[in-house]
Order: sequence, then structure tokens, then C-alpha cells
Amino acid sequence: MVDVLPLVEARLRSALGEPDARAAVTFLGTDRIEVLRFPGEDGEGAIVRYATLGMSAHPMTDPTAVLADPVKGPRAELLLSVRAGLADTGKVLRPLAVLAASPQVEGVVVAPGASLDVGEPLWPGAPFTSVLVAEPGGLVEDLELGAPLDPVRFLPLLPMTPNEAAWKRVHGAQALQERWLAKGTDLRDPARRPAPLE
Repeated sequence: MVDVLPLVEARLRSALGEPDARAAVTFLGTDRIEVLRFPGEDGEGAIVRYATLGMSAHPMTDPTAVLADPVKGPRAELLLSVRAGLADTGKVLRPLAVLAASPQVEGVVVAPGASLDVGEPLWPGAPFTSVLVAEPGGLVEDLELGAPLDPVRFLPLLPMTPNEAAWKRVHGAQALQERWLAKGTDLRDPARRPAPLE
């Protein structure tokens, strides 16, 4: 068996640089999930990126499957990018770990277009309790593990307000992303206002 997590961490470091902090969370009956914090820059200033490490140790399995395949099945880690200094986003570590543990705890398969809800603000004062899972491949490339293992995909998370999440349930993920784009919504702003949805 391939020890996936050292390869995943190496891919994260090669794409995002050195983490400046990491935290580990263990939930009853699950493997340990770590969350790494990477400082960085983009064209508009400082960005902090949070990446989970541990979700990809096992493939996600269809909750309706009678027997879980220990080898085949999608593997993923989660990425969240926010502008630095605008909110106390350091407290997002536990909610991210909760989301990363959901395939083990709830038997869900996390895939692009899905909504994930933690039932509380992502960080103190955040207007978001849920995230939209976006398409991978932009920030961190898929990590090929070789047959028969599926590659590890690094899935960006886009924070959603409750109204946006409700609108997405009706109209779909693609329509919400198009609306965000049309309104010039800065999805990395941790204190942003809800996008106009009328």
C-alpha cells in the first residue's frame, strides 16, 4: 500500500510553499485530520491558504455500497483561500477538519458542486456556515498515485452565506458561480457581503 499522506504534503508544499502553522484534530472513530496554514500573496495582497491533510488517506466510498473498497474510489483534500488580516480566520481549522472527516464519519463523497455545512460560522463573526466545493486543478494539481489508486484531487472551498446556499439548492452550483462572477464577488474576502441574488 502507498502511504499517501507524505506525498500529499509534498505536493502541497511544492504548490503553496512552507506552512507556518498546523493543527491536528481527531474525531471519535476516525483517523487524524491535520490542517496546514500557508501564507502567500496574490496580485491584490496577502492571502492565507488552509489545506487539509488526512482526508485522502482512504478513498471515499458510496454510502449505498455494501462493502467499502479499501483501494479504489475518489480521494481528495480541501483548500480554503482567504485574504489575510480581515477576520479571525485562524479559527477555521476545526470546521475544516470536520468537513475533511465527513467522508469517514457520514459516508459522503465530497465532489465539485457539493455543498458542505458545518452548522456554525466558519470563524468568529463569519457570515458563512457552509461552503461550495469548486473544481480542482487551479491552485494545486491532482496528485497521481498510479493504478489502481485514484488520484488525489485538491478541492477549493468557496464560503457561502445561508441565502447563497439556499439559492444554490434551487438553481445549482454553476448558476451560483456565474452569479458571483457577474457581480464581481470577491470570494476570498472573509467579511464580504452576500451577493445580490435577485
